[in-house]
This record gives sequence, C-alpha cells and structure tokens, in this order.
Amino acid sequence: MSALACVDIGSTWTKAALVALPTGELLATAQAPTDPADVVRGVLAATAGFPDVPVVACSSAGGGLRLAVVGYEELISAEAGHRAALSAGARVVHVAAGPLDDGALEALARSAPDVVLLAGGTDGGEASVLRHNAAALAGVDGSVPVVLAGNTAVRDEVAAVLRAGGVPVTAADNVLPDIGRLAPDSARAAIREVFLRHVIGGDRLSTDPRLAEWVRTVTPDAVLAGVTALAAARSGQPAPGVVVVDVGGATTDVYCVPDPDAEQASLGREAVGVPAARRTVEGDLGVAASAGALRAAAAAEDVPVTGDEPLDLGVAAATIALRRHLRAEAAYGPGGAGARGAGLVVLSGGVFRHADRPALAAAGARIGADRGGAGGVLADATVVVDRRYVLAAAGLLTGEHPEAAAGLVTGLAGAEPVSSPAAR
Repeated sequence: MSALACVDIGSTWTKAALVALPTGELLATAQAPTDPADVVRGVLAATAGFPDVPVVACSSAGGGLRLAVVGYEELISAEAGHRAALSAGARVVHVAAGPLDDGALEALARSAPDVVLLAGGTDGGEASVLRHNAAALAGVDGSVPVVLAGNTAVRDEVAAVLRAGGVPVTAADNVLPDIGRLAPDSARAAIREVFLRHVIGGDRLSTDPRLAEWVRTVTPDAVLAGVTALAAARSGQPAPGVVVVDVGGATTDVYCVPDPDAEQASLGREAVGVPAARRTVEGDLGVAASAGALRAAAAAEDVPVTGDEPLDLGVAAATIALRRHLRAEAAYGPGGAGARGAGLVVLSGGVFRHADRPALAAAGARIGADRGGAGGVLADATVVVDRRYVLAAAGLLTGEHPEAAAGLVTGLAGAEPVSSPAAR
C-alpha cells in the first residue's frame, strides 16, 4: 500500500486527501458536496480523481454524534459526563442531573440524542440515583443506546436493568471514580464504539455497507489526534502549545494541546484529571446550517457580525467559540489556561481556506481585538491557516501510520503566518 485516501465527511462538504505512505506527502486534495440522503455519494465524488487506494474516513455528517448526558449532581457527575462527551467529539444536546421524572424524560426525548451517557456517583459511593435513572430509561419505548459510566459497584446490576428493558448498553469505567479525579478515556472509547455501531453502522447516513468499513471515528476525534501530532512536531520550540479553531457549516470546534511543561508547573490539586489534549464542540456556531443560531449567539455575546459574507460569519463563530473554550478551560482550575499560552493558532474551515491573504489578516486582527477573551489566545501566538485541510487526515493516520501523520503536519507547523507577535 503506497497511499491512502483520508476523507472527512462533513455536514456540508466531504473533503478528501491523498497521502503517500510512509512519508506523509500530500499528493492531492479534493472535495464534493455532502449528500444528506447518502453520504457515500459525496465520498465517491470527492475521491473520483484519486487512484484506486484504500479509504479511511471520519464523519460529522448530520451534525455529528448527538449525545445526552444524565448524571447525579450537575456540578459533579453531570459535568464529568459532559467533559467526557466532548472529549469523544460528541455534540452534547442535553444535560440532565438528578432523578429523572416524566418531565425530564420528555425533555431528554425532545433533544433526540443518538446515545445517552449515563453517569452518577463515585465508585462505591451514592448509587440510588443511578439505579433510578436506569430504571426510568429502561421504561421508555424506543430508548436510544446507553453508555454506562457511573458507580462501578452497581454497574452490572444497572446494565442488567437497562438490557431487560431492551436498551442497548455499552459499559465503561466511571467518568468520576473519585471526587476531583476525572477519568474520561474509557467512556470516550465506548462513545466512539456506539457511534460506529449505531450511527455509522445504521441507515441514517447511508445504507451502503462501505460507509461502516471506511469510517474510523468522529471528525472532532480525528482532528484532535491531528492537533496532537502537530504539537509533537513543534516540541522543543519556546511555546510549543497549539490551538486550532475549525469553523464549519454546522459547528465550530476549538482544540487545545498546551505546552506540557508550562501547564504542569501551574497544576494544583484541584486540577487533577485535566486531559493533555482537549476540545470544545459548539453545535450552534456554523456559517451555513447553523447561521441563524450563530447570529443569535453573537447578539447574546455582544460580538459584532460585520457583514453577510461567510468570512464575516466565520470571524464571529471563531470569536464566540474561543470565548466558550476559555470558560470551559477555567473549570479545570489553574491547569486549564493552556489556550492562552499557545505559540501557534491554526484557523481551519472553508471560510478561512478560501480567503485571500489581506482578508485573512483582517480576520485575524478582528478576532485578536476581542476583549471578551478570544483576543488573549492570539496575543502571543503565530497565526496560520490550514489551507489544505490536513489535520483530520493526519488524525486518521496517527494510529497505524504515525510517521505519515508526522510528515503530513510538518508543512503546517512551518506555514507562512497570517500574523505573528512581531508583526503586531
């Protein structure tokens, strides 16, 4: 095998990259509109000009994985579950805390999740709410799949209750095994497994069996792996930390891989459990499908939208998403300020890739001028654009072809900056 076609199936566009193995040389790129009736058509159109090589893919089509979190107490179990969901690249559409009553079950159903992350209690701790919520979910007709990530002392009992009610269950370790210790990795893997089995393996996106063969993960998961590879390529530089802002048609995602040495120096006891790489996924910030919600969010955040062009909307989406990311980072405690100390900020998404250099410089200046928080991320960073959209492709390569992933991000690490601290 001398090359791979790495494909990102988005809500609006399907992007493909032809990557040489093992070097990671980017041989070609292409894109095609995503067909919401059958996303395989978009993959075939995007790769039509490529040679006959294997395809690996990630997907956020249909808005990505819609996930609801049900926990014990909002500031503890539900928050831990929320963070685990985001670390899996899911779009969190609903969070419920405490015992589910009829009204809470109706609200959960209205959010139309693809999967429910059921958390609650530390290991060996409180279990009554977890038992109650499992029984409540088991009594609902047409229940969606559940990832069980609560008190492991009653895990088998609770899983049996759900299965007896006909609910598909994937058991994971507790997302909050002890107070102050977040452990999202097991739940993250389970969420990904459910996504591949029930969403990609189902018929919502396509009935073509090739889709399940191609798709490895959700797009935000792939991009985070690519961002991690990019940060590794910058290791040894004075400020190796990386922040990526990816503006799409339906969502805007922010990824952060901080300088590990600087962050370790600031970690306190209350920050135990801070993941080394993290992201926030904003399902109401997009320049196409979510444009109306974006304008509403901009009004609520007092962020100006200076025009109707996609780049104008993209600047607003990036600004709001960075603000929200910083607020989420603050929840981690002293160790959660990595985004502000990044040496490289990457702007990604079609609104940035297709803009000319003067427009990009102006866009970066507008984001950097934001006093609501976004400007602080760009203050001391070099800003570049992922013009060839390599991060998702690099993430798809990291598992089986790490050398190719490293080669693919090398060009982005040294890309010509849109702006830099010295030029400001």
